[in-house]
Amino acid sequence: MIWTAWWAWGIAALILGVLEVLAPGFILLGFAIGAGLVALGLATGVLGGLVAISGGYGAAVLFLIFAIVSLVAWLALRAGFGAPGTSAQTFDKDVND
Repeated sequence: MIWTAWWAWGIAALILGVLEVLAPGFILLGFAIGAGLVALGLATGVLGGLVAISGGYGAAVLFLIFAIVSLVAWLALRAGFGAPGTSAQTFDKDVND
């Protein structure tokens, strides 16, 4: 199945990264990070054994790992860069007054 190949996850990560550039807001970046980490795990063989022992559910296990890693990445991005609705700091007094 194509979803058990590392390069498919790598292509998905690149596409999601490009879409994040076109529509910024850290929404697709978490998914891109998740797909990239799944691709890295499959390429290094860390997730290859998990796919092998899961029987016919290899793709489902990878999608579950992708969903969990993407959620963690999105929460980390939100914590690091601020929640939506936070505004920039403004100053009421000028230093020259």
